[in-house]
Formats: sequence, C-alpha cells, structure tokens
Amino acid sequence: MLSKKTKYGLKALTYLACQKGNNPVQIAEIAEHENISQKFLESILLSLRKTGFLGSKKGKGGGYYLIKNPNEVLMTDVMRVLEGPIAMVPCVSLNFYEKCDDCPDEKACSVNKLMLKVRDANLGVYRNNTLADLII
Repeated sequence: MLSKKTKYGLKALTYLACQKGNNPVQIAEIAEHENISQKFLESILLSLRKTGFLGSKKGKGGGYYLIKNPNEVLMTDVMRVLEGPIAMVPCVSLNFYEKCDDCPDEKACSVNKLMLKVRDANLGVYRNNTLADLII
C-alpha cells in the first residue's frame, strides 16, 4: 500500500505544479486545498526540499515552489524519496539490495521470481511518468 506520506507528497507536488508562475505557496494553502494536516505536510515538504525537488522562501510572501520543470520530475525519484525502496522485498531491490535471511538460494526462490516481475512492472510505470503527467 502507498503510504500517506507518499500520497500527500504527490498531491502537494501536483498542486505546486499547477500554480501559475513559480511563486512560493504557503503550507497552509496547500494543506487546506488538499485536505492534509499542516504539521504532517510540513515534514513532507521539508524532505522534498532537502532532496532537490522544492525550493523555499522565508518571510512574507514565502512558501514552497518547484525548482524543476514538472517534465523533469520522475516518479521513480519521488517514490524513492517519499516511499523508500520500490521493491517489495529487499532481495530484488536495485538501490537497497539485501539478501533475505530465510532464503538459501535466490535463483530458486519463487517469491524472488514473482517480486522481480512486480518490481519491474512498477518501475515501468514510475519511469514512464513525470509530475507533468499527473497534472489534470
């Protein structure tokens, strides 16, 4: 299941991408429009700022804004920042690989084979979609 953090992060990014110009938007405005707890949204936007998706401006007229064109914001990157590994089990993860403690042979493991297919299907969707694709 998609975490609320990722769901809300995608909603906030989409909201910012829909704004005219690149003016900062206050957290309160995004939270109200997207029905998200302001405190929770604050931590999500901070993560997105630290990882290079958003910029922020303090003071009067301040808030958050996109620093990349929506066409350049790949869903694989957003998902990894907000959700963590895309793979459902660590033994098939491309970026966070770990051997499973209970599996003597990954090549013979039926779970590994299935999860490779799931990972690849998910990656196909995420790689072929950008923030621009989410804008209605």
